Amino acid sequence: MFSMVMQSGSLAKAAAQLRVTQPAVSQVIAELEHNIGVKLFDRGRRGVEPTVYAHTLLSRSRAAFDELKQGLRDIEFLADAGAGELRIGSTTATTDVLMPPLLHRFSQRYPRVVVHIEEVPRPAMDVSGLRDRKLDLILGRLMLPLTDTAMADLSIESLFHDQLVIAAGRRNRWARRSKIDLAELVDEPWVLPPTDSWNYRGLAEAFSARGLSPPKSTLVTLSTPLRTYLLAHGPHLTSLASSTVLLHPNRQSLKILPVDLPIRPWHMTVLRLANRTLSPVVDRFVECARELARTIRGERQVWPVGRTSEGVTP
Repeated sequence: MFSMVMQSGSLAKAAAQLRVTQPAVSQVIAELEHNIGVKLFDRGRRGVEPTVYAHTLLSRSRAAFDELKQGLRDIEFLADAGAGELRIGSTTATTDVLMPPLLHRFSQRYPRVVVHIEEVPRPAMDVSGLRDRKLDLILGRLMLPLTDTAMADLSIESLFHDQLVIAAGRRNRWARRSKIDLAELVDEPWVLPPTDSWNYRGLAEAFSARGLSPPKSTLVTLSTPLRTYLLAHGPHLTSLASSTVLLHPNRQSLKILPVDLPIRPWHMTVLRLANRTLSPVVDRFVECARELARTIRGERQVWPVGRTSEGVTP
């Protein structure tokens, strides 16, 4: 009841959502304030306003209820090791590229686990879902340093690092070149992500380092499937993470162009709330992510630099 009052800001609204009477909610809150010895809510005509004591109690109660919930999930797993539930946060690019092969691998082993995917807002990775204990983990490229103090309450595991590359379709005239200067590509038709994305910023920095203005885009979209489709069927160029090409289902249709770009790796990470007890199902999923990451790193080592049988440069 206390949590519902905090969320709704009203005793009446909390009672309606809990399907109890307002006096019942009022009595519980009054007893809670009496037992704690402090005032949790300031009453007014427009509802109730939480005090500093209420916010403190809420932060602790979330952890307590979360531990209880995780205990029930552990019991569910012990009763059936192949079942369970996962709530994963994912950035758009991760959902488009990494998630399909990862979920395929995971679902083959644990077909009865229900997975919920929630998009994490960009440009900076929003980790509030972890801190509110609504998500078990987040998958995405971390734009902050792994040791950033803003992430001190999180457990961060780097699966692999991505490098920015310039890509084209295999039938593109640039795909036949063995060496390309960045300046030659300024006036080509580009399909690029929004300017607040790490992808665009990395490309803009590369052009700026050469004293060049960023290329003008004929289409601005964050959609990886849309950009790769246009590459495969037209003269367009785009900037992508190297893993996007490695994991693309039709990677034979793509070619990483031999253009020198600054080496600035971006970590693909698994983020979890530190010191939080999670269901064993979460560990199973993370292990599948590690396996996929090892596959990506292995392909990069095997493929020669410059060209491959599939026309992809690592």
